[in-house]
Amino acid sequence: MAAAAGAAVAAAAATAGQDEDPPLPGPSLGRRAVCSRPYFVVLMVFAHLYVLNVLGLLLFVHISSDDGDPERGKESPPSPAQDPPALPFSPGGPSSHALPRLEGIKVGHKQKVELVPNKIHVMKTLSLKPLLFEIPDFLSEDECKLIIHLAQLKGLQKSQILPTDDYEEAMEMIDISQMDIFNLLDHNQDGQLQLKEVLTHTRLGNGRWMTPESIREMYAAVKADPDGNGVLSLEEFKQLNIRDFHKYMGSQKVKMSDLVRNSQHTWLYQGEGAHQVMRSIRQRVIHLTRLPPEIVEHSEPLQVVQYNQGGHYHAHMDSGPVFPETACSHTKLITNETAPFETSCRYVTVLFYLNNVTGGGETTFPIADNRTYEELSLIQNDVDLRDTRKHCDKGNLRVKPLQGTAVFWYNYLSDGEGWVGDLDEYSLHGGCLVTEGTKWIANNWINVDPNKRRQLQFQQEMARYINTGDEDQSEWTMDKSYSNVHVEL
Repeated sequence: MAAAAGAAVAAAAATAGQDEDPPLPGPSLGRRAVCSRPYFVVLMVFAHLYVLNVLGLLLFVHISSDDGDPERGKESPPSPAQDPPALPFSPGGPSSHALPRLEGIKVGHKQKVELVPNKIHVMKTLSLKPLLFEIPDFLSEDECKLIIHLAQLKGLQKSQILPTDDYEEAMEMIDISQMDIFNLLDHNQDGQLQLKEVLTHTRLGNGRWMTPESIREMYAAVKADPDGNGVLSLEEFKQLNIRDFHKYMGSQKVKMSDLVRNSQHTWLYQGEGAHQVMRSIRQRVIHLTRLPPEIVEHSEPLQVVQYNQGGHYHAHMDSGPVFPETACSHTKLITNETAPFETSCRYVTVLFYLNNVTGGGETTFPIADNRTYEELSLIQNDVDLRDTRKHCDKGNLRVKPLQGTAVFWYNYLSDGEGWVGDLDEYSLHGGCLVTEGTKWIANNWINVDPNKRRQLQFQQEMARYINTGDEDQSEWTMDKSYSNVHVEL
């Protein structure tokens, strides 16, 4: 419940079918209407426009093909079934205040992309909600092995999600009543908190994956549910002491299989002086996403993750919504924001599979391309679609881990003006249980603040730091959690 209240407070503080429908029938045209003079004039105008367009197209084709190459005309015309041409090789395109965003067209659509000179990759659209692509052979086998080797040299640590030390202090800074928290949790506004409603906000406790059973245990331990019916009324909720929940969660010991995330990871440096393969991967990501190089290069380092047998990561989002009481982790220090909560603002996720997994380990997108999104619908009866240990097979989309393949998706929608919009809730994803063998992946996250002013200020300060080498700014140029990510060979 502590986690539920925390998640709720953070939010409350902020406040394909291919066939088209046939055209509708219009009013019938009588003989007089068809033969009338106005109808004849309109028909002739369209006929002349059509002829002019055809002539113009032929002239354009003739001029475009006449490039002085005598062999050009000997080439056979392309077949209508040919793949679309490759997108041109471009180092991120011109820097501007608008963020390029690729088009998915439709699920299954394939387009060619040139990520490195003289090599073509095929990119396939896996879903439109979220906008998700798959690129086989993004990395070579040798590159995958090198990344794993560098990660092992660096040393991996357990991946854990825990409340920060100043979590309670941040909670106290929020001016919000228990009534407000209750109303936020009470999705259907019936004056009762069902277990399902609490679970939608209880993403994690002390790193523990919360289930209906664990919620009931917690209620019993802190005497939150006197009648034991698993439902909290407003009066029962008002009697709760949030600190009791914090104390209970802190005292609980959990097994690895009970955790939200069961894996180990490390961070690898990709900047100036890094291994040439690490630099090359970052350049390919720039070409793939077409985002300005300064945004990609000032984003998080490469995260390498290992899942052993039994490893998993329950469904989550890589980014959080930004409200007035939250700030982006990568811009907070530079912009002197005083918001008590911060979140990762990851505009794009690029995930690389570094090995072939013997059993399990798929990446699941439980609600990809759903018609609608409703958080409560993720939990139906005893099935929680976010639970990747038990219900991965019930999600809408699963991506099989194949060595060298990359998948990338947008965690935010567009605001319609070329910048970051709302969080794309369909980007919910997780790592399915590894049933046999080991799974290695790597993540490149591209950080963009939905607040354009803050992002531009961040980029200006980073550029100034690079140009001046001001050591006083080194504290905020790289998050403390990424410190010492450079690996010497």
